[in-house]
Amino acid sequence: MSDKIKIGISIGDVNGIGLEVIIKTLADSRIMDYCTPIVYGHTKVASFHRKALNITDFQFNVITEPAQANAKRANMINCWEEDVKIEMGQATETGGKYAFKSLERAVDDVVAGKIDALVTAPINKHNIQNENFHFAGHTEYLQEKAGGQDSLMFLISDDLRVGVVTGHIPVNDIPQKVTKESILSKLKLMNESLKKDFWIRKPKIAVLGLNPHAGDNGLIGGEEIETIIPAIEEAKSAGILAMGPYAADGFFANGSYKKFDAVLAMYHDQGLIPFKQISFESGVNFTAGLNIVRTSPDHGTAYDIAGKDQASETSFREALFAAIHIVRNRKESAELAENPLVFAKLSRDRD
Repeated sequence: MSDKIKIGISIGDVNGIGLEVIIKTLADSRIMDYCTPIVYGHTKVASFHRKALNITDFQFNVITEPAQANAKRANMINCWEEDVKIEMGQATETGGKYAFKSLERAVDDVVAGKIDALVTAPINKHNIQNENFHFAGHTEYLQEKAGGQDSLMFLISDDLRVGVVTGHIPVNDIPQKVTKESILSKLKLMNESLKKDFWIRKPKIAVLGLNPHAGDNGLIGGEEIETIIPAIEEAKSAGILAMGPYAADGFFANGSYKKFDAVLAMYHDQGLIPFKQISFESGVNFTAGLNIVRTSPDHGTAYDIAGKDQASETSFREALFAAIHIVRNRKESAELAENPLVFAKLSRDRD
């Protein structure tokens, strides 16, 4: 039991639906058959949400360090001592302050190897900003904390996987950020992740164009000819099965995405709008390219339904299981690399 995967969970904004989907997920004791969950927050805040959900038969096991976790229970590390004012459904300074306290402690532990993976509940990107968090979102913060040179926002589900070249940046900055180098970097990260994290031996990757109709042979912008196609060709020469560029609207409308293992979009909404339309309930946000494993549900704080027992835990549960599977796949890949099968020719002479 002590060898079970330890999954750290940050609670997100205390006024949102983060703790609701966490509690609903962990209230199913079967989760503990697959991992040891460790929530970073505070029992008083969790009790507030538990009472709002009218869940009476669930309690957290309180610990101070991941090593103390009970493999048969849902565990919680108290990350602060003071009482917290909870205002369900409100975007407050307090909500951001304690979302960061939870996230900071959980990230420190996953970087230190005290837990095997991190699942993050939704934050409010505005109220979490402080002197230690000056990022557009989780992805950028994790990349800096984990010491990564680059990372990939990778949305995954059973039906579709979509990564983006540019993430949380203004639309008018996109053309300058879509360079041959950035496309190639994301293609390499995606290709490596598909092999290592999802065990796809020869991934096929579709690359979308930047302009309508993928530039229409230069009639509607030149980025496809000048930047995207050269990046695809260089990726191919490096052994990556990248194809395109494809016009985004027709590509998703006619189901072409089903022929590929993943899709690389040029910007956030180009990839995330179709992904959420196709896989909203089961979608997971995975930060690929880092030496740590982090996933999150594919939704936000949902202030409008916070505290009303209306939030679905499906995406959070999928994020939890995605983290478990990726950790296992990475461990098995590492073991196979250390102990490769010996290749030997078979003789034609057989008994």
